[in-house]
Amino acid sequence: MRDLAVEQARRGHAVGMVCDAASGDALTEGRLEALVPYLAMGLARIPMSREIGPRDVSAFFAIRERTSKFAFDVIHGHGAKGGAYSRLVAGALRRTGENLVSCYTPHGGSLHYHPATLAGRVYMRLERQLARSTDAIAFESAYAASRYAEQVGPPTCATRVVPNGLAPEEFTAVEANRDAADFLFVGELRRLKGVDIMLRALAQARSQRPVNAVIVGAGPDASALAREATALGLEGVVAFRAPMPVRDAFRLGRALVVPSRAESLPYIVLEAAASGLPLLATGVGGIPEIVAGTDTPLVPAGDAEALARAMLEVLNDPAGAQARAQRLQQAVGGRFTVAAMTDAVLDLYAAAQLRR
Repeated sequence: MRDLAVEQARRGHAVGMVCDAASGDALTEGRLEALVPYLAMGLARIPMSREIGPRDVSAFFAIRERTSKFAFDVIHGHGAKGGAYSRLVAGALRRTGENLVSCYTPHGGSLHYHPATLAGRVYMRLERQLARSTDAIAFESAYAASRYAEQVGPPTCATRVVPNGLAPEEFTAVEANRDAADFLFVGELRRLKGVDIMLRALAQARSQRPVNAVIVGAGPDASALAREATALGLEGVVAFRAPMPVRDAFRLGRALVVPSRAESLPYIVLEAAASGLPLLATGVGGIPEIVAGTDTPLVPAGDAEALARAMLEVLNDPAGAQARAQRLQQAVGGRFTVAAMTDAVLDLYAAAQLRR
């Protein structure tokens, strides 16, 4: 969202952003503050909740009030909750005579829920209802597009698969610190991200040779993961660090571990690939699309033993791991750019406008 907003503004478009009032960390606050000069329609911070709840009503009215102050052509909701707000607001503004395009990018979200569960049935029903107010969907990956078609239904609006993109300066190698750990995790500390699997894998690998890791991030499961690390005897083996700029974090480890149980098209995988950092990731969501055509192996989600074996392979052959990382860097550099992402999104907006 940040990269897209900045690039759209650089191309002469007037952009505004609405996001949650609570970012969760100082790093995100700094990124949002840096966005303000690019946002001609400003940055609005409104309290939102991750789950469905009473706060959604006040958030909807606050967003509608905010957006009614501006004349604009497109409202683009990112994530399940952002997509719900934006499409509900689009419907409300249209009833007052506004003619605008309502675009949605799932980013995983509700699509992570199994359709057979109660939560899955609720979210899929809501997605189907909101689809009536959707003029365009920008899927981050072919995986997300197929998942949406299977669980919600084939879209009847304009669609594109628009992979996340990186800026040219991000395609430079990051040199690890002299005291860098063997492995690194960077991301939100919640069960979906599989950090517990990484901890168990580290404990297994440690039984065969010395190993250490740094976990960078914050989230609702941070305390539970710290307790699990202690229970596994990983004191002095695993260090937990607060969120920081991703390229600073990359200096703390010699290989990035992405042990996710589910994903859409994670930026962290693209960023690691662009930085030439060896990657150990699960084959979930759009990750196989990122490494397609390369010799970067993926491991099954939830399999600590397989991840431990992959860790040991990297430790036993660091030169081979680095060579694979360089080949992945070259492959990603030709396909995942901010310019291409912005071109595709603007093209989708135009196609949706023609269909209205």
